[in-house]
Amino acid sequence: MWRYFGFAFAAALIAQSAIPEAENSHPVTLARPSAGALSAIARLGRDIFFDRRLSSSGRVSCASCHSPLHAYGPPGDLPAVLGGPKLTRQGLRAVPSLMYLERQPNFSIGPDNAEDENVTFKQAATRGKAAVRNQKTAQSTARSANNLVPQGGLFWDGRADTLQDQSLAPLLNPLEMDGGSVTRIAGKLRLAPYASTFAQLFGRPIFENPRFLVSEAMFAVGRYQLEDLSFHPYSSKFDSWLEGKARLTPAELRGFRLFNDPHGGNCAACHVDRPSADGLPPLFTDHQFEALGVPRNMALAVNRNGRYFDVGICGPERTDMRARRQYCGMFETPTLRNVATRRVFFHNGVYHSLRQVLDFYNFRATEPHKVYPRRPDGTLEIFDDVPARYRSNVDVTDSPFDRVRGEEPPMTSQDERDIVDFLRTLTDGYERRR
Repeated sequence: MWRYFGFAFAAALIAQSAIPEAENSHPVTLARPSAGALSAIARLGRDIFFDRRLSSSGRVSCASCHSPLHAYGPPGDLPAVLGGPKLTRQGLRAVPSLMYLERQPNFSIGPDNAEDENVTFKQAATRGKAAVRNQKTAQSTARSANNLVPQGGLFWDGRADTLQDQSLAPLLNPLEMDGGSVTRIAGKLRLAPYASTFAQLFGRPIFENPRFLVSEAMFAVGRYQLEDLSFHPYSSKFDSWLEGKARLTPAELRGFRLFNDPHGGNCAACHVDRPSADGLPPLFTDHQFEALGVPRNMALAVNRNGRYFDVGICGPERTDMRARRQYCGMFETPTLRNVATRRVFFHNGVYHSLRQVLDFYNFRATEPHKVYPRRPDGTLEIFDDVPARYRSNVDVTDSPFDRVRGEEPPMTSQDERDIVDFLRTLTDGYERRR
């Protein structure tokens, strides 16, 4: 059904004038988990996903942090959730959404894919003429020569390639579900109400092998995420607009153009908003890693230690990339689908509104005093959440970060409001009134 999307992006603006006014439409509640149409193993995965007994506290399930009523992201505004046996241990990073991972590529370091780069608003405006692309700029000499970038994988640091591996990590993490060990988790699975389903699907000998039992349990959770359409419904107003079934308001349309403006926010350079080459709807990410230099969040308990730094792809949670110092401080670009439902932003949860996020992009280069703290001597501590030896990895060449201090910011307050209006069109559950 999505094959025609390759033509829809350029045609959407044309269709805009033929659709009834946007006031005849409204957003609705995000989709709840599907009740049927799932395989037996996916239904087992659903039971596991909502099972709090697997945590040491007995009070936390996968769904506690990845709430289906909050786009499978965190339900609150804490920078990182609380876990452990008494729910007093704070995590290290903001919880990402589990939505739209069905097309997530495996982690790799390779050529910058031109197809994943921004096609600016000029393409839509010219309705089919040659695309104008914004190439992201490599920061180091070695990367410039080869144009190699880290991309893909799951988590903020890309350390898992499968939903199965991704599901196991929070279950074992002592700061999250704190399952303890594979053996301990297997013991709980043997006593779970759905244990008979394991026997039906895999045979009773599965209970004799804890590692295999837990592995199949996590595989079932992955199947649930792949099969249940509430994880990837493509039901936003933006999707309806691409199909020619909805009309953007003037503010939303301005926001769309600003989102794609390479001389403004340049959002679409990383959050790709055009259909893929094979006609699939956009995921609003290029899956690549960036070092943005967001300010340090002192609401994270771990940051009270001045020697602690989260350097993303280089650690602390990922360990196999520590030697690749040219990538330290980089985090994977998340999808912007359902971003307007979130209450914490960036890997460290430092911001709590989309306006704050846009202010960061707007003022980081031009008015950094609005973003970063001052040292005791009054000087600004720019890029304060990145170790000094890695600050050269922070992007200072791509718009809007290519400006200099004192220069005019790329976005006005009205521009920011319009972009937020556009981002709200990415919330799933949109319906048109008949």
